[in-house]
Amino acid sequence: MKKNDLSRCGKSTLRVFWMVVLMAAIWLPHATGQQQARARWTEKQAASWYAQQRWLVGANFLPSTAINQLEMFRPESFDTATISREFAYAHSLGMNTMRVYLHDLLYLYDREGFFKRLDIVLGLAEKQGIRLLLTIFDSCWDPYPRWGTQPAPRPHVHNSGWVQSPGVQALKDTAGYGRLETYVKDLLRRFGKDKRVLAWDVWNEPDNRNIPSYDQLELPDKTVYVLPLLKKVFEWARAVHPSQPLTSGIWAGSNWSEAHLRPIDKLQLEQSDIITFHSYDQPELFEKKIRWLQRFNRPIICTEYMARPNGSTFESFLPIAKKYRVGMINWGFVAGKSQTIYAWDSWTKTYDAEPELWFHDIFRTDGTPYRNAEVDFIRKMTGH
Repeated sequence: MKKNDLSRCGKSTLRVFWMVVLMAAIWLPHATGQQQARARWTEKQAASWYAQQRWLVGANFLPSTAINQLEMFRPESFDTATISREFAYAHSLGMNTMRVYLHDLLYLYDREGFFKRLDIVLGLAEKQGIRLLLTIFDSCWDPYPRWGTQPAPRPHVHNSGWVQSPGVQALKDTAGYGRLETYVKDLLRRFGKDKRVLAWDVWNEPDNRNIPSYDQLELPDKTVYVLPLLKKVFEWARAVHPSQPLTSGIWAGSNWSEAHLRPIDKLQLEQSDIITFHSYDQPELFEKKIRWLQRFNRPIICTEYMARPNGSTFESFLPIAKKYRVGMINWGFVAGKSQTIYAWDSWTKTYDAEPELWFHDIFRTDGTPYRNAEVDFIRKMTGH
């Protein structure tokens, strides 16, 4: 073989080598399950998903026998009889979705058991024609969650035992975020294509400072930690390619025009596949918030409302929401250990008996409605 032939042969071999390297770079990530994270849904994708849904109506759900997310799912206190019965109450109102909170400590201390019990809860909901909106992280109430037996309720105090996830110690330990990443990705690998899951609320009220209940225990610069971590949580979730939409609801303030949005509001709105929000306001402001959010041209769900003394009621809010086809998930369902029949001011004001006007919740533990006219109205609105 001539020298020129050898040279041409060498160049040809080199081209083949680099072609193999290039193909491997393209193919290998897909073969190993490390494909590029899915993008945020387009407006068209979000609208297509929403067009397949009935009008979404439901409640934030915690069984009446649990004081918080940990007690709901811990093996010693997992109460399928109560969960099943209370999902049936929801079905009786024509509700089709319930928002359920999870916790990173459930995964840390009992991964297999937690997943098994979550699967059971999803099955119990499905029997009643209900899908769950699962909330992964939450910045509300006690910033120091503890594994083990959960405390008894403080008498007459609203949400006296609810705990944050991640807690303050995990939040400030930036070097330990790998544990949280593993939790999010493993959770969505397991349930990210489960048709019983309506959507994922990746973080509830992430910058809430919990004034006056726990403000003295909070990180003084909480948002400095939460803002970048929230962005990471969206990235971790999308890396697993869930089929359900991701969201994090804006909640603070009374003006959501562009000029008044805070950096964390903008992040939530820019990262969410569908728009979610909270409103415990008067009906006029509730409707104004819907109109502000319509500019994003995405499905809208109100994932928290209904505080009777505030004027946020089923009678005042549901007709407005139905007019705009906004999904509605009220706070509180069956009065129990969370004690949310008492108002937020129970942290500073002493109550010694059941309030005449309940703050949240619809049913007593035996299924008796707090107000018969109220449940009749909900059934009328849902067509049940």
